[in-house]
Amino acid sequence: MPRITRQISTGIPALDDVMNGGFTADRLSLVEGYPGTGKTTLALQFLLDGAKAGERGLYVTLSETRDELQEIAASHGWSLDGIDIHELVDQEDLHQKQAQYTMFEPAEVELGTTIDRILRRVETLGPRRVVFDSLSEMRLLAQGPLRYRRQVLALKQFFVGRGCTTLLLDDKSGDDLHDDNDQHLQSIAHGVIRLEQELNHYGTERRHLRIIKHRGRDFLGGRHDLVLQQGGMKVYPRKTIESLISQPTGETVSSGNAELDKLIGGGILSGTSTLLLGPAGVGKSSTAMQFSCAAADRGERAVFFEFEESQHSMLTRGDGLGFPMRKHLESGLIEIRQFVPGETTPAEFGAKVRESIQPDDQGRRVSVITIDSLNGYLNSMPHEQYLVIQLNDILQSLNRSGVISFLIAAQHGMMGQLVRTPVDASYLADNVLLFRYFETFGEIRQAISMVKKRSGAHERTIREFNLSDRGIEIGNPLRDFHGVLTGTPKYTGDGENLIDRRGDGR
Repeated sequence: MPRITRQISTGIPALDDVMNGGFTADRLSLVEGYPGTGKTTLALQFLLDGAKAGERGLYVTLSETRDELQEIAASHGWSLDGIDIHELVDQEDLHQKQAQYTMFEPAEVELGTTIDRILRRVETLGPRRVVFDSLSEMRLLAQGPLRYRRQVLALKQFFVGRGCTTLLLDDKSGDDLHDDNDQHLQSIAHGVIRLEQELNHYGTERRHLRIIKHRGRDFLGGRHDLVLQQGGMKVYPRKTIESLISQPTGETVSSGNAELDKLIGGGILSGTSTLLLGPAGVGKSSTAMQFSCAAADRGERAVFFEFEESQHSMLTRGDGLGFPMRKHLESGLIEIRQFVPGETTPAEFGAKVRESIQPDDQGRRVSVITIDSLNGYLNSMPHEQYLVIQLNDILQSLNRSGVISFLIAAQHGMMGQLVRTPVDASYLADNVLLFRYFETFGEIRQAISMVKKRSGAHERTIREFNLSDRGIEIGNPLRDFHGVLTGTPKYTGDGENLIDRRGDGR
């Protein structure tokens, strides 16, 4: 019975997850992509990971000098002291040999010399991990697809026979020599990773990674976002790869406001998502802040993912409402993460959300997540497709982890007819809290109602909603309302049931 070959880390944890363990040990893999997509960075992380594990690594470079590689490593804060670098670019030696060639083409002789040097170096050092950078020079020296394929096959047999896990880097230059170069290489390699880059109409360029082939192994297919930053390559899988942190307890979580709890049927069930829907400025974000502060008061963590409001504005608003946002921010029980439009990818956002719910150093878990706002999320990535599907995957992951998630969605309009929601509420949300403005006795007031709750009963009344220095105030049920769901509510009752804004509100 054939033995199962072990997997070794790529040096990038998320890429290991995508590949279901990493590269197959003692096999040859291909990393292909145009210049600037991150091939060298990935290769160096692979070798550095091996060096940490005590495995000798060899970087064979045909295209870059030792100094250039060390500069790349230094830009990430790495040292290549534990990695052997074998340069094959020796301009003085190359000119001397070219002067001696009379009967043979220089390239024909140079290819054999190049391969011989590599083999001798590997035999001398006995490395466990090898990077060959890059195949484009070999392709040019071969001057034909048949000879090129034979040389790659010879390299594969040599490395595999010596227990080397090998990465061949291909920058795809010279593909005009033969259209089938990609297929030749991919058929030979045990695994194939393709790095891609594209420029968006707005914002920074977008980089992707795809696993084209991973022989004998399961892997997560599709395009995964990646970012090149100081410290190396970071990969963001396109969908959730998780081990459950916790299971929903089925408990009902209080908002910390007795009247609000009464309206929504006692609280929000853990592991559910809630859409806070209404026009701008009506109090949606403040309601999410109420739940978050209540969670922090219980010693649980809450995280805001902000696409619109600045941290300064949030804290100022919290001060005005009497919410202890600053205290909880300093203690780490509340966290605010800002996102810049055009600089974030869907998979990167999803990874940051899932990362945020990991218990902190003190073992405190996250119980409330707020995405503010859904409109900002959709507008910050205008070049992307299927954002709502990806958001649903994120919410399902949060639900399985027992986290309460709030989505804030602004509808256009203030007092007039309101247009439909930016997304299908029934697809994303288990619960829907509806906020409205209404006019009565010469004043603009706010109303709140629970229009959907999958997990249990709730009031079907409409209550007045008010924000003051005492926080959120919820009035008595107002039964003399008409037209709330159409977006133009009218209150026809008297003023006895309205919140008295001149006094203490009681």
